[in-house]
Amino acid sequence: MNTQTSISALSTLSARLRAETNTTHERLDRSIMEAKPFDNIENYGRFLRVQHGLHHHVAPLYRSADLAAYFPGLNTRGRLSDVAQDMADLDLPRPEITAAPATETVDLPEALGWLYVVEGSNLGAAFLLKYAKKMGLSEAHGARHLAEPPEGRAPYWRAVKSALDAVELSPPEQALAIKGAAAAFATTRDLVRTHL
Repeated sequence: MNTQTSISALSTLSARLRAETNTTHERLDRSIMEAKPFDNIENYGRFLRVQHGLHHHVAPLYRSADLAAYFPGLNTRGRLSDVAQDMADLDLPRPEITAAPATETVDLPEALGWLYVVEGSNLGAAFLLKYAKKMGLSEAHGARHLAEPPEGRAPYWRAVKSALDAVELSPPEQALAIKGAAAAFATTRDLVRTHL
């Protein structure tokens, strides 16, 4: 069985998204860490600019009634205001963004792909928060956007995956979800290239 066949045979949307984006995800993680965002506050400030850009682009997802039907409480999960407060804590100016959010007009399947990426980043944030704490930052000062969800990272991620997997999508719609995840990673990669 070739790789493409084995990926399309995966039974859940979250498993397909993971399989289709794993290499891109690993490359992006490497490029972020190679920029040494936790070596000093100046580098961390550039990292916050990346985060601010990403969360600007995904902010419409957290206001989406379509997504809220599958993800209860989603409107409380957005982290753009946390990133903005982290920047204010460190006396960093917020970037001026003139572009419309990338997710402003995406349909439900693509939105699911974007949400998979941005909510999945919360798992890795556990490690990033440890690095931030070594610089004297915390969930209450400078690293709010890295804070653990109230129910814990692993239980929250399981709930997100379960909700993703409960959405019934046709094969073409699943392809759109994968396209959305790829777009989320590409947008983040572009932000990393610009700011880090």
